Amino acid sequence: MVEGKSEEKLNYSKLGFKSGLEIHQQLDSKKLFCNCPSHLRSDELDFEISRKLHAIAGESGEIDIAAKHEAVLDREFIYQVHKDNVCLIDLDEEPPHEINKEALKIALHIALLLNCKIQTLTQIMRKTVIDGSNTSGFQRTLFLARNGHVETSLGKIGIAGIFLEEDSARIIGKEKGKAIYRLDRLGIPLVEIVTEPDIKNAEQAKETALIIGNLLRSCKVKRGIGTIRQDLNI
Repeated sequence: MVEGKSEEKLNYSKLGFKSGLEIHQQLDSKKLFCNCPSHLRSDELDFEISRKLHAIAGESGEIDIAAKHEAVLDREFIYQVHKDNVCLIDLDEEPPHEINKEALKIALHIALLLNCKIQTLTQIMRKTVIDGSNTSGFQRTLFLARNGHVETSLGKIGIAGIFLEEDSARIIGKEKGKAIYRLDRLGIPLVEIVTEPDIKNAEQAKETALIIGNLLRSCKVKRGIGTIRQDLNI
């Protein structure tokens, strides 16, 4: 902005601007791979456990570079537990159960409202997690649908993919060489919506977010601060 002159309006087209959204929305069901309720707690804890990251070879036979680096730091992870909404699966002491059918149904409902093509075959994948926010060291996720769209005043915004995955533990605090997490949020079902980079300007980005947000509100999702998170990719 030049002093004495009004700020020029950005020419997004001339800039070659394009962007997309990634939206994570918690679903209102029990946890994704167990039968624990998905509510957050702030009252007295039942107990805490302490863990450290040990980097081991994956299916490829190689050790993840980031995991290897984190293991060298020798940080301690403290996990806070309330027994009524945390089980052995959350503690990584028992294999996950069958995927929650209600959460899957809600995610499919969202995918259809976003005009997506449902995958005829999918499988639960693992994303490596090294910050301690998941006791197993990875996040479970599945690719549910693709090739959808929403209509905006400036045209269609493509939906590249929809994923159903588990939320991470919530961070309570950090100290030197230590991170403290609470396991009440770990395992809450999330639907991740990824748009194509079709957004042409700031106004369309806002419009797209509002359209998807209103659509999600018509489904069985959680409401309130922290239940929906959005990333803007530019």
